[in-house]
Amino acid sequence: MANETITAAKGFLAAGAACGIKKSGKSDLGLIVCPAGAVAAAVFTTNKVVSAAVQVSKSHIKSPKIEAIVVNSGNANTCTGPKGLKNAITMCTKAAEQIETKPANVLVASTGIIGEQLPIRKIAAGIARAAAKLSASAAAGLDFARAIMTTDTKPKQAVRRLDISGAEVTIAGAIKGAGMIGPNMATTLSFITTDAAITKPLLSMALKRAVGDSLNKLTVDGHQSTNDTCIILASGLAGNRPIVSPCPRYKRLAKKLAELCDDLARQMALDAEGATRIFRVVVRGAATKSGAAKACRAIADYPLVKCAVHGGDPNWGRIICAVGSAGVRLNPDKLSCKLDDITVFRKGAPARFDTKKAGRVVSQIEHTITVDMGVGKRSDFCYGCDLSAEYVRINAEYHT
Repeated sequence: MANETITAAKGFLAAGAACGIKKSGKSDLGLIVCPAGAVAAAVFTTNKVVSAAVQVSKSHIKSPKIEAIVVNSGNANTCTGPKGLKNAITMCTKAAEQIETKPANVLVASTGIIGEQLPIRKIAAGIARAAAKLSASAAAGLDFARAIMTTDTKPKQAVRRLDISGAEVTIAGAIKGAGMIGPNMATTLSFITTDAAITKPLLSMALKRAVGDSLNKLTVDGHQSTNDTCIILASGLAGNRPIVSPCPRYKRLAKKLAELCDDLARQMALDAEGATRIFRVVVRGAATKSGAAKACRAIADYPLVKCAVHGGDPNWGRIICAVGSAGVRLNPDKLSCKLDDITVFRKGAPARFDTKKAGRVVSQIEHTITVDMGVGKRSDFCYGCDLSAEYVRINAEYHT
C-alpha cells in the first residue's frame, strides 16, 4: 500500500511523541526532518497578536536550507512574553542538537491554550524521544499527524503525485484545525513536503497561491488564530529537472499543490468543531473581486445560515439577508440564489421550487450555495460548515 502521509515524499522522516503537555497523555510533540536539507517557504497569520513560534519561524524561514520542523500541541505559547520567545528558540535548539544542525535551520510551530508558558523541560525530553523514533514509514507520518491535533477528532492528511520531466514527484500534507478558522494568510497549522527540485521564490509563489485559493477560503467561525502557519519543504530528491522559472512544469506542480491544499481545507471543514456538513458559497455577478469575497464570507459566517444548513432547511431568506448585510454593491431586482441546481430566488423574488427536494440538497454532506449579485462580472468562493449545539459545548468547555 502506498504511503499517504507526510513522509511519502523522498527525503523526509517524521515522528510523534507524548511529552506531557496534554493532561490526557496523548501525543503532543511532532518532528519532521529532512537530513539533506530542504528549500522552504511559509505563510503565517496576519493577526496582530502572534505566538512566539510564529516570530521565530518568520526569522528562520529566511535560511537557505531548513532541516527540521518541531511542533507542539496543547499549548500555543502565545502572550507569554520574553520567556515564551526564549522557549520557542530552545525548541529549535534542542531539535537542532538531535540532528546536528544549526537552530536557524529549524522551524517551530505551536498550537493549543493561549497564555501559559511551555513546560520546556518536558518538551526537550520529548524532542529527544521523537528524534529517536524518526522514520520514513507511513506509521511515523501518521504519528506526526496525530501529534499536532488539539480538538480535531481525526488526523488529516493528503498526498498528490505527478510526473515532471520523467520523474515521479510527490507532494504530501498534514494539517490540524477544527475551530477558530477564518484566516487572511494561512489556516491553523499545516505542513507540506515535496521531493520536487524547485527554487525558493517559485516554491513560495506556488504556496501563497495554493493557500489563497484553498485554506484561505475556509471559514468555520470567522476567527483567525494567533498561531496560523503553513510551511512547505522541498527536498529536491525526486530527480526532476529543477524548476527555475514559471514554466509549464511549474504550473503542473502548482496545480497539484493547490489540489492538495483544497483537499486539506475540505477535511478541516468536515472535522470542524461540531460540524456535520460543509457548504461551498459561490458569488457571481459582483462589481469587484473584493466585493465578491466579502459577500461569500458574509454568507458562510452568518450564524442563521449555518444553523439552517445544520437543520437541512433550504431557508433562502437567511442567505439573501446575509448578502444584503455584507456592505457590498448589489442589485435587489437582479439578485438570484441557487442551492446546487435548484433556483430558490430569482431576480429579486421567490422562485417556485420543490421544498422537499431542496431540503434534501441542504441535508447532503456537501452542497453549493450560488448567489448572483446582478451588478458585474466578478466572482469568488469560500467554504463554510454548519453550526451545531456541539460547537457551543466544545468551546464553552475548552479552557482558555
